[in-house]
Amino acid sequence: MHTRVIEVRNRSKLVTDITGQAIDFCDGLGDGLLHVFVPHATAGVALIETGSGSETDLEGAIERLLPRDDIYRHRHGSPGHGRDHVLPAFVSPSIVVPVISGETELGTWQSIVLVDTNGDNPHRMVRFSFVSG
Repeated sequence: MHTRVIEVRNRSKLVTDITGQAIDFCDGLGDGLLHVFVPHATAGVALIETGSGSETDLEGAIERLLPRDDIYRHRHGSPGHGRDHVLPAFVSPSIVVPVISGETELGTWQSIVLVDTNGDNPHRMVRFSFVSG
């Protein structure tokens, strides 16, 4: 298995596109599966269309589903931080993407994004792992 960890420090957005890093990681690796994993209790990864307003739509959906109110039993951190710990139940901490001849087989409009509501932690790691097929 081939693996690499990247660091994401973009705290200005809830959704950060990491497709380019995933494509670079897979370059020349052959056929197999790309596993993308976020080793954090308050973040996830998703496949969405980017650049068309979907990022803002996703942010709005998360805010409606998991408001940043002080309504959660999980109470450490900033007010409403409990929602950050519920997020991975809705946005998985991992995804798998097929890779053919070293190229990710994403759909025309699909991008791989880090979804992170936790403003208390500006430092995120994402692990890319490639399993040959």
